[in-house]
Amino acid sequence: MRVLGIDPGLRNMGWGIIDVAGSRLTHVANGICHSQVGDMADRLLSLHQQLTAVLQKYQPQAAAVEQTFVNKDGAGTLKLGQARGIAMLVPAQAGLVVGEYAPNAVKKAVVGVGHADKVQVAHMVKVQLPGVQLAGPDAADALAIAICHSFHVQSSSSLAAALAKAGA
Repeated sequence: MRVLGIDPGLRNMGWGIIDVAGSRLTHVANGICHSQVGDMADRLLSLHQQLTAVLQKYQPQAAAVEQTFVNKDGAGTLKLGQARGIAMLVPAQAGLVVGEYAPNAVKKAVVGVGHADKVQVAHMVKVQLPGVQLAGPDAADALAIAICHSFHVQSSSSLAAALAKAGA
């Protein structure tokens, strides 16, 4: 299964793609979509076009996006929410179900601690995906989101198999 993780951002939208075969994770690609300077509509269109190109090139079968945390800057949170809308729309347009994970859940899945910092997340992504060259912190976060989603999908599949076996 090929999984796309997306770290939404208006200036920098990180993306990361991994292949999952059982418990084995393999890095495929990662990068950052940079929005163009201009009005909000142009910036969102730019992110949409870049992320669409990523999906067309790598053809993931699953996608996950980090949930937005609400901070004290209401205008900033709203702008981030608009970028997150693009991050959810593009995979949905490709027919993918989009998983959503809180930042603390992603950190706990990848680092083991829900309040890890970006350096710890990047380090553990490198440990779990040996040889990966990270395009930046946003791409590292996106790969962490993809890893978190792969763990969630695997545990859901195991639970469904166990329930089916128990009912048989």
